[in-house]
Amino acid sequence: MTTTPSEAERRTRPGALPWPALLALSTAVFITSLTETLPAGVLPGMADSLDVGPGAAGQSVTVYAAGTALTAIPLARATASVPRKPLLLGAVAVFLVANTLTAVAPGYAVLLAARFLAGVAAGLVWAILAGYARRIAPAGSEGRAIAVAMTGIPVALSLGVPAGTLIGEQVGWRAAFGAVSLATLAVLGWIGASVPAVGRPAAEGTGGDRPGLRRTL
Repeated sequence: MTTTPSEAERRTRPGALPWPALLALSTAVFITSLTETLPAGVLPGMADSLDVGPGAAGQSVTVYAAGTALTAIPLARATASVPRKPLLLGAVAVFLVANTLTAVAPGYAVLLAARFLAGVAAGLVWAILAGYARRIAPAGSEGRAIAVAMTGIPVALSLGVPAGTLIGEQVGWRAAFGAVSLATLAVLGWIGASVPAVGRPAAEGTGGDRPGLRRTL
């Protein structure tokens, strides 16, 4: 009978990086970063479909960013005592629902609400990932693990947005967001299968108490 090594055993055991887990985290970063700026590449079609001007359609980027900026730190503090893996899976699941609602939004108001919710979920994902990558890495490889996990951001900006724009031009902006939802569903399964569970970060030197706002910042 085999047993799963504890977090402490993983952290003190030298060895190679946990590539499947780190690539799953990196893909989650890629998807959430891609979705933030994807409207910029499909703006004309989105504006025409929703019967609004390009400026109004562009606010779909603004509200996503606002959802992240306004809630990431409060949510990171509020969820500090929650085990990381269920929290990560939950945040990605909420993002999946919000992005799917964006793809099928019947009107402008629903689109903005969905985009705000997607930004909230993405902000929580980003708040979790760097620490998660550090904690699943072998001792001495924490920096490399964080670097791998965060490569999703530049890849999304340099490759993902042009690819999404191409999809939007060929089959419509809704299909582009639908493709992101399908990718997110796959990432949920990938995280569930390959990312090890880790304990609550509040247990590290805080006695399990919720950290204050200054410490969260």
